[in-house]
Amino acid sequence: MATGRIPCGIAIPQTFPSGTVDMQLIREFAQKAEQYGYEGLWTMEQIVSPAPILEPLSLLTYLSAVTSRIRLGVSVMLTVLRNPVQLAKLISSMDQMSQGRIAVGVGIGGHVPESIFGLSSEQRSRRFVEGINVMKALWTQPQATVDGQFWKFEKIGMEPKPIQKPHPPIWFGARVPVALKRAVRHGDAWMGAGSSSSEDFFQQSATVRQLLAEAGRDPATFTFSKRVYVAIDNDRDRAERRLREWFAMYYRNADMGSRVSIWGSRQECLDKLAALVQAGAQHLMLNPVFDQMEHLTVLAEEVVLRL
Repeated sequence: MATGRIPCGIAIPQTFPSGTVDMQLIREFAQKAEQYGYEGLWTMEQIVSPAPILEPLSLLTYLSAVTSRIRLGVSVMLTVLRNPVQLAKLISSMDQMSQGRIAVGVGIGGHVPESIFGLSSEQRSRRFVEGINVMKALWTQPQATVDGQFWKFEKIGMEPKPIQKPHPPIWFGARVPVALKRAVRHGDAWMGAGSSSSEDFFQQSATVRQLLAEAGRDPATFTFSKRVYVAIDNDRDRAERRLREWFAMYYRNADMGSRVSIWGSRQECLDKLAALVQAGAQHLMLNPVFDQMEHLTVLAEEVVLRL
């Protein structure tokens, strides 16, 4: 069972390089992950991309119907590309349908041109924060009132509210100090990006701890996490090659796979994951990108229990 000292979620199969979506794989993976005791099933978002990837929230809605206990999360959505009123309704409905299992990962983006969504890139940071506040207001106020720069309304009701109170936890994806500061100010958790290295996490987590102290915020109210691309294979060269192939497909950057991933034998992967925990990670989101069912079992039975 994947119930070691550190809660570990796992990425659901979401990209299908062949172009054929395997719903049977998704269902079996989700149900087996729940049986193993993983903390959560996690998705990611890439709306416009040549990579064949399913939309995260609709996938989580499906997963809520085929599981009953495991947490369901997205890390992260680029919320500046979505209308926060509609998004608040969608997430509230998802939280109801899943019986309070949704975790909401948010990020500011910048690598996707807003123009194709009919939006301007100007004042992206302000829109990002204001959109989050709009969702919180609709989730928590019986009759929500917002007086912002981009959204203004009075006494707007939205029912049903989410099951989780005061609202589903908001997990921030962030790298640079100003973004990490937003995470501490507005979020419940921070997840280091999968496209960042362990060394990046060591530095960023130290910054987050400093920001929590400066804000006078109890660290116990804030979760540190890291998405980790991982490949277990005693043939290290083969593991790296397969990681690089996936990164070339998804990120258009094979070298990133070598820079940010953890791969090798069970013991080598365990040691490198343990280093993240030693640096302050309180949660890990494990992200195999090939042989997902095999990784699901090996990670649960031989790695997570030993963290």
